[in-house]
Amino acid sequence: MAADPLSAQASTQRRPAGRRRWRWLIVFLIGLLLWAAAVIVTALTQNPTLIPTDVLLGSFLVPVTAVIWNYDRDLDSALSGERIFTTFVVGGVLGVLAASVLESSLLWSGPLQYFGVGFIEEFVKLAALFGAAVGLPRYTTRDGIVLGATVGFGFAALESSGYAFNALFTTHGISLGSLVATEALRGLLAPVGHGLWTAIVGGVVFHAASRGNRLRVTGGVVVAYLIVSILHGLWDSMRGIAALLTALVSLASGQLSAQSGAPTAASDTEILLFNLFNFGGIVVVSAFGIATLVIISRRWDRPVRQTIRGTPG
Repeated sequence: MAADPLSAQASTQRRPAGRRRWRWLIVFLIGLLLWAAAVIVTALTQNPTLIPTDVLLGSFLVPVTAVIWNYDRDLDSALSGERIFTTFVVGGVLGVLAASVLESSLLWSGPLQYFGVGFIEEFVKLAALFGAAVGLPRYTTRDGIVLGATVGFGFAALESSGYAFNALFTTHGISLGSLVATEALRGLLAPVGHGLWTAIVGGVVFHAASRGNRLRVTGGVVVAYLIVSILHGLWDSMRGIAALLTALVSLASGQLSAQSGAPTAASDTEILLFNLFNFGGIVVVSAFGIATLVIISRRWDRPVRQTIRGTPG
């Protein structure tokens, strides 16, 4: 009996899990050591030419590690290492460039500004995802999650580089500590930011494409785009939302300081409330995004992968 083409193709794409199971950790630890060494040498020598090294290592460490972790867990994949690398670099660069152009042209100042950022950035990442997915032999939800996350992490790495560079310049002059703190914070939050949002959309896009084996914009894709854009906007707006909630709670309890609009006039209670609302809001938004991704993966990905593995030769 002739082997089924789909089964044969899946077999050729399977990668040995044992040797690659901990590759992400090796990459992370080596990168972390290199970043720490670069920062220490920069601090000791005061050599400004090392600052780009500090920025790039710190900004790319977590995104690159996350992409490797995602890719190595996708054992039955139509994605090649070359496509992942190209998507990370080209998708990330085109994404930040397009977002910059659109945001400078279309954004307005106001309380909803960050939601505009969310809709624009998720749109350009969705466009980059479609471009990166052209020509694949088949589409599975898992591959969509991996490729979507790759676009998002490429975008996040380049965006973090910009934030780190800006953090270097303070009112007191150049601050290496500010740069390191910014990179550490953004690295800590990176797995539940751009990579998560685009992974969700990627899973939906590839699930829709699996029916007919062609990319298309369906109602589900539009809904997924709207959801992640709103989550993105909520994430970016969280400090403003936390400040508003803090003022409302303080006013309701009669504890609002006379000059609460000034940061220096904030009481210890107001500071505590602000931090709780800010951190708690980020946790809620992140948890919702993670839960959405898990539901997509478990409901749509598992039957497809079991069918591939169970196809008789």
